[in-house]
Amino acid sequence: MKRTHLMLMALIFWAITPVAPGVQADFRDTFGALDGELTISGGTAHIPVMKALATQVMKASPQVRISIAGGGSGLGIKQVGEGIVAIGNSGRSPKKEEIDRYGLVLHRWAVDGVAIAVHPDNPVRALSFSQLRAVYAGTLSNWKELGGPDRTINLYTRDASSGTRSVFWKKALSKGEIHAKANFVKSNGAMKSALAGDPYGIGYLSVGHLDASVAGLAIEGVSPTLENVKSGTYIIARGLYSNTKGEATGLARAFLDALYSPEGQKIIAAKGFIPVKG
Repeated sequence: MKRTHLMLMALIFWAITPVAPGVQADFRDTFGALDGELTISGGTAHIPVMKALATQVMKASPQVRISIAGGGSGLGIKQVGEGIVAIGNSGRSPKKEEIDRYGLVLHRWAVDGVAIAVHPDNPVRALSFSQLRAVYAGTLSNWKELGGPDRTINLYTRDASSGTRSVFWKKALSKGEIHAKANFVKSNGAMKSALAGDPYGIGYLSVGHLDASVAGLAIEGVSPTLENVKSGTYIIARGLYSNTKGEATGLARAFLDALYSPEGQKIIAAKGFIPVKG
């Protein structure tokens, strides 16, 4: 394991946060005979589930340590492919050339919607796709044109390695322009913080990250709810993947098995995603 490279990652989370209330699991039978460190990086939408599951695993087996880092889908795919981490998360299916180059095996475990969001004080609660494309192209630049205050719209986006951005760009913008004036943020969490602090901002983030600090917008009359994502009515959605280089073994295999277990599926649902198997 290239630990020097791993330590250069922007942020490492030691999974010590509590699981959602009412979701508890006992993984002693699965992990009791295992030890060592499991390294995970990539998509930031995945982090709440990864941390919650890792907490339960390490509670069951104190000899196991699990480190979880973000960095975006592209980084997760690259780092697992290069053997830097054991699991590389992505909010998009890896491309065929990535699968072929690295020998990746894909593990799809949830469906997630990508919500367009604003500050809760913003009175605008709905947009059409054409309005959204105009906003991000910069041709519609004042909230007044959308029924909001007479203030400039502050755009927020993610970098090119983000799976969230990829889905937003393809399914919400129809591969349209993202204006050069847009502010870049590094993660779903950073996007939520930016919008929660900017009454005139607009951005996008995982539906699983929506809370009272930001307001999700209806698009073409369809709100970004779990029910609408699950039914397919809300079309700005994607799969969440945990990728391995070849078939998963050891701690990585045990962790993925726990993710697909009934307890793991409950954690996925509790964090605002739609659990799937395979």
